[in-house]
Amino acid sequence: MSWDPSEGIIRHIIRQAGQQCAAQGHPVSETVVAFMVKAVVLDPKNDFDVDQILTKKDVQNLIQLCVSRLLDTTNPSLSTIEMQVYFDLNYANRAELLREHRRVLEARLAPLLRDITDSRPRMQEEMKNVYQMIVSYVLLSSGLGSPTDIEVVREVIAALQSIFPQTALVSFLSLSKKDKEQQLKNLTMLVTGIRLYNKECGKGGKGIDDLPAILNEAVPSATQSIEDHLNACRVRAHRYTALLESMHEDQNRYGQLSSLKLKEALFSMRQHEAFLCILLSDTITSGQEIEKINVEFTATMEKLKSTVQNKVSVDTKEAFPLFVAAFNLWSRFQDEILLLSFLTNMTNCLQQFLESQSQLLPEELLTSLLEGVTVKTDKERIRETMGTRVNVSDFKNQEWLFPETTTNFDELLIQYHGFCAHAIGVKGLTLPGNPAIGILKHKDRCYVFSSKESAYIFAQDPDKFIELNVERAKEHAELIQLLDLHHQFGYLAPHMRLRSADKLLMKPTTKCDSGSQTDTHILPPTIVKSYEWNEWELRRKAIKLANLRRKLTHAMQTDLSHLRRENSTQVYLPKDVSTQTKRDSSSSVPRPQIFLAGLRGGSSATTEVVKVDLTRPIDKA
Repeated sequence: MSWDPSEGIIRHIIRQAGQQCAAQGHPVSETVVAFMVKAVVLDPKNDFDVDQILTKKDVQNLIQLCVSRLLDTTNPSLSTIEMQVYFDLNYANRAELLREHRRVLEARLAPLLRDITDSRPRMQEEMKNVYQMIVSYVLLSSGLGSPTDIEVVREVIAALQSIFPQTALVSFLSLSKKDKEQQLKNLTMLVTGIRLYNKECGKGGKGIDDLPAILNEAVPSATQSIEDHLNACRVRAHRYTALLESMHEDQNRYGQLSSLKLKEALFSMRQHEAFLCILLSDTITSGQEIEKINVEFTATMEKLKSTVQNKVSVDTKEAFPLFVAAFNLWSRFQDEILLLSFLTNMTNCLQQFLESQSQLLPEELLTSLLEGVTVKTDKERIRETMGTRVNVSDFKNQEWLFPETTTNFDELLIQYHGFCAHAIGVKGLTLPGNPAIGILKHKDRCYVFSSKESAYIFAQDPDKFIELNVERAKEHAELIQLLDLHHQFGYLAPHMRLRSADKLLMKPTTKCDSGSQTDTHILPPTIVKSYEWNEWELRRKAIKLANLRRKLTHAMQTDLSHLRRENSTQVYLPKDVSTQTKRDSSSSVPRPQIFLAGLRGGSSATTEVVKVDLTRPIDKA
């Protein structure tokens, strides 16, 4: 009969292992059991093949191995795994922690907020109850004072009535639910700003702690506490490293000491050191943020004093934004208090996972074992190798990065958490790598080394040593998170998440001196002859293309538009026409003339009429 290692079988193994541990008086969380199951399966000594179907006997054997390792409280490996699980489940960065804090605060105030927005008071007594609920909401939302303190409640009522009297409650109740919630938030900011201003002027501020002074004392104290724990952790890690190196040179000298346990203890101290570095970095960031807030808050209060103090009436457009700004800055003070409390609590809780160290190697025993052994710190090891460097010409197919050839040298994501890539798999030691020796870039990943010799050996066959480091992580499952090997074991450790998931792999940008020459005109010219830059020329071409002379305008008139608009027609007026010839000329026509003779009578009895034509001929005229 064979069992398929499906989700149901995995849950059965985890449940059985957890029940057996609880039955023996050592309760363990399911997350730790799940991680231990995967650690047992990974260990080559246990001969489990994840690609094969588990038999019932294999399942029982797996459960027994998990239980035996979970009950071994003196094992540093178990303490390291528990520490990793605790940190993974409880640690949150600034944004996550503040987001969760606001979500919890809103959830606590949700019933009170719902009572205010859903209330429909009709009587005067009911109106007073609603106003009292608004006072409680403003006080609880600001977090300044206890709602059971009479003086604090009176101070809040006085500040609220100055901006929101009870007579304004009628208009407030007529708003929509969304508008009510927004106005309550605005009232909270204004009332808190007024109370902070009164405290600054010495006229109030009951129940308001002096957060700037508290933070100015808490930050150095928290930083010093973490640094003390970190220095003690590093000293012990350095002593373990020196002892392991001495054992590697003379194995017979420390016959009563197990090198395996000592390596697990070293891994535990290195993991504790890594977690403390994260907490210290967050504490330093919090201290820098507090300094900025202090400066802004002081400037805001000075501006408020110049705007409000000794004035009968104040323009709300000037004062209200300053009150809101004071509220926002004070909220940031409260956030920093929360962050420092969280970081201090995390530091103290991590100390419980180091109890196995004192049981394995008490201080007296460790001091006696280190007689005649030189203990070197990480800084001293790096200082010793500062003068050495890899010769790039010795490697034909390998890419090496150096500070002067890589612009973002200090921002590169180094594999194995910055430890020597050669010493992990070969010696089982976590020696600090020195980037000045040279960073080897292999398959888009960067590796550092503790010495030039280690770099040369690793560079001869990087894939071989990378696989050797993976095998070492299978033997010691705590190395998966310590060395950031989740990409190698993602299918076996889905619940572990890389804390720096938002930190992208920084690709190196290599610098070098280079030159190039380009022909002046490598392509034939492409000059557009029809291109025209003159706007008026373009307009002329557009009119020409439109060809308006051959276009007609059509109009149409309907019954509805008849006599509703003015119509006009344009005609060409008549004009005088004249013709001009080449020269002026005239003609004279002869006029005929007739004379009668004998009209007066004469000697003859008859009158004779003589007609004489004196007209000249035309040709003689």
